[in-house]
Amino acid sequence: MSRSDPPEVPLTGGNVSAGVVRVGDTVRRPAGPWTPAVHALLHHLHAVGFTAAPRPLGIDERGREVLTFAPGEPVWPDRFDLLDPTERLARVGRLIRAFHDAVRDFTPPPDARWQRLIPAEGEPEIIAHHDLAPWNLVADGGAAWTFIDWDAAAPGTRLWDLAYAAHGFVPLSADAALRERGAGPDHRLRTLIDAYGLVEAERRALVPVLARRARSMHDFLRERAALGEQPWARLWREGHGGVWWNDAEWTERHEARWLRALLG
Repeated sequence: MSRSDPPEVPLTGGNVSAGVVRVGDTVRRPAGPWTPAVHALLHHLHAVGFTAAPRPLGIDERGREVLTFAPGEPVWPDRFDLLDPTERLARVGRLIRAFHDAVRDFTPPPDARWQRLIPAEGEPEIIAHHDLAPWNLVADGGAAWTFIDWDAAAPGTRLWDLAYAAHGFVPLSADAALRERGAGPDHRLRTLIDAYGLVEAERRALVPVLARRARSMHDFLRERAALGEQPWARLWREGHGGVWWNDAEWTERHEARWLRALLG
């Protein structure tokens, strides 16, 4: 960088955000074998009118991917109030549905390589985000909302993506202090799913996936930690695996409750 270039400002807040910096109105992130496929996906989303994602701008002279900077702050942990009242949570459901609709006609490049961290259940039907969560939703007040961190995008299913989103945005948490917000998890789950627009059969199919998706995170962290892979070993050591396990167990115990909430 020359002296006239904007300074690099580290961006923190995520659990796996090492090496991510802001340079002017762009974000620079470490690239990987999956980056060309992810950029093709993001180009497609913008081409069909889905703008709640960064726009890819190529690779810089240091081999880092370059993306447009999303103004605002991640909703989690300090701006979760932006999802209250539940009418605002409905915006998340509509946003996820808009993404899933926009990606249906995406044809990946023939040489696409995806970072398949946790393969989805079932036959893949879309290229899913796989990390739709409040820590990856940047909100500029009530204006622009942008989903970031698309590196884990890979073949998946709508329900697998939606179950993960429900865990974080409702949230479906064993921690009562986190989940008992406003109208509570029953109403918040119904609001999210109503806004997304699942039909009855899909709602019934979603309920058991909620716990299995959370448990898949526990299993993934345990397996990667056993191999000593970072940052997963650090997250396991910090107790993230136990949190996911407890959330999965709590969510599974209340499946009848979620079914009543979604079908009532």
